[in-house]
Amino acid sequence: MFPTVVGMSSGAAGAGRGRRKAAQPGRTVARVIVATLAALGLLTGVGVVWVYANWNGNLDVRDLDALLSDRPDDAVEGQVNILVMGDDTRDGKGNRIDGEGGGGSDTTVLFHLSADRSFAYGISIPRDTLVDRPECTLDDGTVLSAKPGAMWNEAYAVGGPACTIQQFEQVTGIRTHKYVVVDFAGFKGMVDALDGVEVCIPEDIVDEEAGITLRAGTREIRGNEALSYVRVRKGVVGGDGTDPQRIKRQQAFMASMVEEAMRAQMLARPDRLVGFVNATTDSLTTNFENVAQIADLARSFQGIGLGNISFVTTPWEYSTTQEGRVEWTDAVDRLWELVRNDQRLTPEFLDEAISAAGGRAAGTPGSGADASGGASRTPDASGPAGADGGDSRTPDEPPASPGLC
Repeated sequence: MFPTVVGMSSGAAGAGRGRRKAAQPGRTVARVIVATLAALGLLTGVGVVWVYANWNGNLDVRDLDALLSDRPDDAVEGQVNILVMGDDTRDGKGNRIDGEGGGGSDTTVLFHLSADRSFAYGISIPRDTLVDRPECTLDDGTVLSAKPGAMWNEAYAVGGPACTIQQFEQVTGIRTHKYVVVDFAGFKGMVDALDGVEVCIPEDIVDEEAGITLRAGTREIRGNEALSYVRVRKGVVGGDGTDPQRIKRQQAFMASMVEEAMRAQMLARPDRLVGFVNATTDSLTTNFENVAQIADLARSFQGIGLGNISFVTTPWEYSTTQEGRVEWTDAVDRLWELVRNDQRLTPEFLDEAISAAGGRAAGTPGSGADASGGASRTPDASGPAGADGGDSRTPDEPPASPGLC
């Protein structure tokens, strides 16, 4: 666990609800934490098996199936849906970023991997989204009552990952097969293991309360600075301080992080590779049984190519009943249907999506779905892809500064 990030408006001026089309420029959020699973899976499939034992010891493995009920069935056999959550407890040193109290999950991303392993995408859900939270079972067996009109991340605050999974499956009708919880302290370690990630910041970000100053321009950021960049809500020029404000900024960082992790130079440096995967596994709570299981999944989709991995956000609009909150638009039903039926994202959602290849993912203008329901796509000029949809940069080329400037 992400494009313009400043100057967002609520749509048409005046009274009435500020409507949002799916993936409008500056309107969508993606979460950087999905890069954790994507990069970990891709990296562990390249032959670094000699340290699996240590990595397995890092994982906090928890099977939550006994706590879940009324689960939806799979419409397509072989697809994999992984729910990624960011642990926002901020108990670790340096985890306090945006001046808010600890507790809850700041991040929820569904990572969908197609049954034929030809494409994948991450769908981010803003934490401020209002939903009808279903009842769920806590670790001690207590059943938590349902609550209408609850903020999305409240499920994690009151019931942890099990209640978040229950909520996701009930409101979307999509079966999740795996889950991953990532703590933000581990995220900083991943960025540092990569020796920083290059980003392009369009406007200064100055939050005196949180002690954050990020100047505009293209630069490499590391550690606490990287965490500040993807998480800060205040101090963005022209910003309104709401959760969707961070979406494209996080999408761009996520794409750059995955790209940096997959560069040839990275794979040629075992010290960085091991350090990155070690930092990643040390930050995970999951129902993957071990790192080898993640690697097995990774090997099945190594041929996807970064150009076929996209990051989008649930289409949203500002709530008229709760200030500072958002609600899904009708388009979200079409998005969830694509996931359920294991179909590619259509141009409606790819219009402003971020590609892991280092630029925007784009649907072919005027094209509809193909015979299997997938949308044809062309590479974006800011993120060139080869004929197979993969990254066409030479090993010596620097990564693109994706998306923002």
